[in-house]
Amino acid sequence: MDAYLDIETTGLSPFADAITVVGIYRDTPEGFVLRQLVGGDVTAGNLMAALDGVRHLYTYNGARFDLVFIECKLGVELKSRLTHTDLMHSCWSKGLYGGFKAVERQLGIQRVLQGVSGLDAVDLWWRYVRRGDQHALRKLLDYNREDVVNLKVLRELLSVNQVAQ
Repeated sequence: MDAYLDIETTGLSPFADAITVVGIYRDTPEGFVLRQLVGGDVTAGNLMAALDGVRHLYTYNGARFDLVFIECKLGVELKSRLTHTDLMHSCWSKGLYGGFKAVERQLGIQRVLQGVSGLDAVDLWWRYVRRGDQHALRKLLDYNREDVVNLKVLRELLSVNQVAQ
């Protein structure tokens, strides 16, 4: 079974910053489902439970960011447990460069949340933590949901199949 994974963090350093959200959009016998681990629910046990039965994991820049954070913060080395394809490399092989949002624009992949960036995701998290802003948390989770769902769309557009990187 396949899964698409994207994390949100409080910054860019896996040593100094924290994982705030882990979004997993995965295949199940009933179809694709979204699972989001938030704050204190971001644990190695919860992550592995959410990935139970998954054989192939897809990310965008995950080899340099998401999987590094997960290994550093949770002690889980996903690349040794699952086949991993970093769709960023698949994009490069087709002449598509830039961050995920830039590639989405190049391919015409739509987003409901326009203009929200990774930096905004950090701000949304802190608004939630410091002020209890539930709207900020909902927006952060919506942003993460679009990331993982659009990873599946990207893979389908690229027709990427079982190419580990």
